Amino acid sequence: MKKILTPFQSFIKIEGLSGLLLVLATAVALIWANSPLSDLYFEIWQYDLGIATEGFEFTKPLLLWINDGLMAIFFFLIGLEIKREVLIGELNSVKKVAFPLFGALGGMIIPVGVFLFLNQNPDTEGAWGVPMATDIAFSLAVLNMLGKRVPLNLKIFLTAFAIVDDIGAVLVIALFYSTSLKLVLLLIAFVILGFLYYLSSRGFYSKFLITFAGIAVWFLFLKAGIHPTLAGILMAFAVPIRQDLKTSAFIESIDGIYSDIKEAKVLDKPLLSDQQLQHVNNLEHIVDKFRSPLQSLENNLHGWVAYFIIPVFALANAGINLFGMTGVKWPLVFNIAVCLVLGKGLGISLVVFLAKKLKWITIPWDINKKQIVGVSFLAGIGFTMAIFIANLAFSSSVYLNSAKIGILIGSALAAVIGYIILRMNKPAENPIY
Repeated sequence: MKKILTPFQSFIKIEGLSGLLLVLATAVALIWANSPLSDLYFEIWQYDLGIATEGFEFTKPLLLWINDGLMAIFFFLIGLEIKREVLIGELNSVKKVAFPLFGALGGMIIPVGVFLFLNQNPDTEGAWGVPMATDIAFSLAVLNMLGKRVPLNLKIFLTAFAIVDDIGAVLVIALFYSTSLKLVLLLIAFVILGFLYYLSSRGFYSKFLITFAGIAVWFLFLKAGIHPTLAGILMAFAVPIRQDLKTSAFIESIDGIYSDIKEAKVLDKPLLSDQQLQHVNNLEHIVDKFRSPLQSLENNLHGWVAYFIIPVFALANAGINLFGMTGVKWPLVFNIAVCLVLGKGLGISLVVFLAKKLKWITIPWDINKKQIVGVSFLAGIGFTMAIFIANLAFSSSVYLNSAKIGILIGSALAAVIGYIILRMNKPAENPIY
């Protein structure tokens, strides 16, 4: 149990700190966009970067390099998490997946239904996917503020249904937010992916191959009309989760190398002797065989995504010039905010309680009704993925900024309501078992 919980607790700490950085980056973006230096803010993100030579040009504004490029790495990490959870984690059996699955279904279907019901403008109906997903970093940051009032099982529930939410959001992006397709380029990309999947099934893994193939698939998706961040998800499935060396064999090998290093010749210079170098190389080889490629990549990328990519995305996308805005679409603002707060808060709770009443799911004994309601409202914090989908839904800056205002208001209200409910709850109150 300790081997399972310790990495998960580390994951929660990373996501919690990432949520605080998101808040800081959002605040900086809003202050900067409404300061005397607001023109600089917007000019920076529209600065063109890329390659331009005779006969070939590939340039994009900095904002699109962030949203299409850096976010592909974010989606790659999501893909790694999905694969791990489905194969060996909280989604690897019907019993484990049932509880978060029903929560995720309620958190996707109800907000979409509410949005379509409230929307009266044909120009904004394409934003129905905006309130679907949960921002796991923000929501876990709020949960961490509550300390021991929140049981670990509740954090696992939130993480699991947020991952299912992400799967739903990815499918929605692929099916409904991609432009006209160029099938030849798409076919080439899938041939590359199929080759990588074959190598993965045979146990072969190379960081260099994954990197260069990933760049190629990303470029092909971009030119084929599929949003390139989806390449990140599909590339992640090509990373094997296997472990070539079991723990007992690893420990035995380490013991042997330890003895060899002790007996190896030691130089007076700050260099390794040939014997030491050979033993260290053997150690690195054994460690590579012992470590799962998927787990290693996920661990290495998590900090970069949480502490750099997501805050940079927030800094580039959350800036709205509130004083210079004209023609704010308040019905859209209201609709998105309502969907995030009530659609998520009531949708998840009602579907989970209904599934419990019908005996389709089993809820851990240390989670009570108020905690489920509280965490359901926290699921309305849809910041990162919501803004990402809004960028895909709208080309008009007026509609996009209106959607961002709705996302900021809805996410803030959901965070406050969820925090208050969980803060006022007594952990032993109303056990649901």
